Amino acid sequence: MIKNLAVLGSTGSIGVQALEVAELMEFKIEALTANSRTDILEEQIRKFRPRLAAVADEKAAADLKIRVADTSTTVLSGSKGVEECARCGADSVLNSIVGIAGLAPTLAAIETGSSIALANKETLVAGGKIVMDSAAAKGVSILPVDSEHSAIFQSLQGYRGKNQIKRLILTASGGPFFGKTRAELEKVTLAQALKHPNWSMGAKITIDSATMMNKGLELIEAAWLFGIKAENIDILVHRQSIVHSLVEYVDNSVIAQLGVPDMRIPIQYALTYPDRYQSPVKQLDLAEAATLTFERPDYETFSCINLCRRAFEKGGLYPAAVNAANEKANELFREGKIGFLDIPKAVEAAFDLVAPVYDYTLEDVFETDKSIRFATERLFL
Repeated sequence: MIKNLAVLGSTGSIGVQALEVAELMEFKIEALTANSRTDILEEQIRKFRPRLAAVADEKAAADLKIRVADTSTTVLSGSKGVEECARCGADSVLNSIVGIAGLAPTLAAIETGSSIALANKETLVAGGKIVMDSAAAKGVSILPVDSEHSAIFQSLQGYRGKNQIKRLILTASGGPFFGKTRAELEKVTLAQALKHPNWSMGAKITIDSATMMNKGLELIEAAWLFGIKAENIDILVHRQSIVHSLVEYVDNSVIAQLGVPDMRIPIQYALTYPDRYQSPVKQLDLAEAATLTFERPDYETFSCINLCRRAFEKGGLYPAAVNAANEKANELFREGKIGFLDIPKAVEAAFDLVAPVYDYTLEDVFETDKSIRFATERLFL
């Protein structure tokens, strides 16, 4: 089990819960980062006394530096400051930064040999080959924090090779609009899209859940994490969020991981693997849950899933492009500048805006991200 930890994105939903787990397990906190929420970060600094802290927003970082001058924590600023926190040398770096901003810090942590507890899908969606090659070269473990990928990881314990796996099955809650037609989604509001039935998450990922883009991103992430072809990854809508994902083996035996919908379970497993410890999470009562249902997604209405599948199968910079289009469109929707169904429209448009480059660099990924974001905004505004 690790002894010390860095939490990137510590003021978000996953970061806050990760610190709850860290306190329970008595980990030493080496570094914390935030995008701009210095009020929460200040409280965390005073409680956990990290050696380093960073705020991506440089003005907010300057303000925080003054406010915590009475502590021993060194406050850094900007993306470089966040990367320095990732390089702090902690046994494990939990990355819960939102969006592609998490990619460079993941690579920075890998460089120093820290184990990665990954809660940032975009790291593998946009830079999968670069990240996996870097981790292999450094002998660094990437342990999934997303509930679906953690469930697959747990269900794979004890297997003896990829030739024994028939398929992976990712479960999806379906978000707030499952069962709706495209016509019914034309006029949905931001408030409606933010009402997730089962999980409490940040705004960006909650909107991704509403469009089911998150499931497409998770499909790409699973393909990289477990070395499985996209064609061997299926998705089932499971409204109760009790079965978090499944693995089907060649003998048609299916192994699943179940639990109440609480992110502290996968967070703790990623930080204590291969051991298990007592958890503050509520015990699952199947009799109370009573009924577990499974349905196929409506791929026509929620087209983002198959757009992500298509991007992964095309390879190269296509996953980075659809991710960038989604991030920008998601942001524009949250700002009230575009409609809900404009998000999948933007994702699909990205395919015509990227060159078929397959031998790509990290610079290529970031350049693609920048150009697609610009093009996506121009598409609507």
